[in-house]
Amino acid sequence: MPYTDGILTFMAGGDLAAHRRVKIDTSGTQSPIDVIYAGAGEACIGVTEHAASDGYPVAVKLMTWGGTMEIEAADTWDVGATIYGAADGKASDTSSGSAIGVAKTACATAAEIQEIVVSPVLSSTAATVSVADTGKFTDATTVEAALAEIYKDLLSAQSFIPIPLTSWMVGDGTNTVSFGGPATASDPILDMTNGDTDSALRFSWAAAEVAPIITQVPLPPDFKTTADLVLHLRTAKSADANTVTIASDVYFNEGGDKIEDVTATIAQAAGETTITIAAADIPAGAQSVTIELTPSAHAGDALYLYATWLEYSRSIRTS
Repeated sequence: MPYTDGILTFMAGGDLAAHRRVKIDTSGTQSPIDVIYAGAGEACIGVTEHAASDGYPVAVKLMTWGGTMEIEAADTWDVGATIYGAADGKASDTSSGSAIGVAKTACATAAEIQEIVVSPVLSSTAATVSVADTGKFTDATTVEAALAEIYKDLLSAQSFIPIPLTSWMVGDGTNTVSFGGPATASDPILDMTNGDTDSALRFSWAAAEVAPIITQVPLPPDFKTTADLVLHLRTAKSADANTVTIASDVYFNEGGDKIEDVTATIAQAAGETTITIAAADIPAGAQSVTIELTPSAHAGDALYLYATWLEYSRSIRTS
């Protein structure tokens, strides 16, 4: 049985420069088998000893060689830097795949031929295993970064539960719909604005009207009961004669203890106000929430509510 130690001859599967990392070309048809450049993070069998044109023999110093290797640098590095495979068979100190060695000397300029101590080590931490991402789904280049990106999204505090305005009802169980304006309505009503510059569905409270509105929302299976639940409101006023807040009464599941919060002051200009339901007030088995909103006195202002939604943190589902 033939035996080769250190340097072995292959055929170039393309034009190859000296001192570049190569891998077996599994589609090659020549004998000896073809070799081509190993890409960034890819495993290689060794480094070319000299340049070779496509189809010609090339000597390759194998990674199993017991000494050091000369290799072309893709960038600069310091003495003792951990070296990885870079594109086009070059080497770099940028983490990509598994380490191939340690820099014996410093590299001041890309394209220098530098000596490295061969020390191929399979990566054992997520931060040093590269991500191929052939589908182009992420800019992350390591498993660590990709997992952090995925879990940041999974556990985001901005998961969303829409609450359509039409799901709210006046606290006395009635709902009045009007497209002519709320000027003298005795209850808050669903109203359609039809101005020259705006048109939107909204809940309207006439000046001095303080009747509550109420809704009930199922909570999703991934709702995290140990994190805050935040109610978002798009609000406005017709004037700015009063300092107005909206009080919230919140109940989980079939009732139980009432949780009360008050929003920040509602500005005249349309904007967003929030009510935070603290995690400490949310029961472990919360599956639904009932919310009642009641404005404070506003004798000189009509109040408008344009949109409502809940933002929550997700938990990781295990079944």
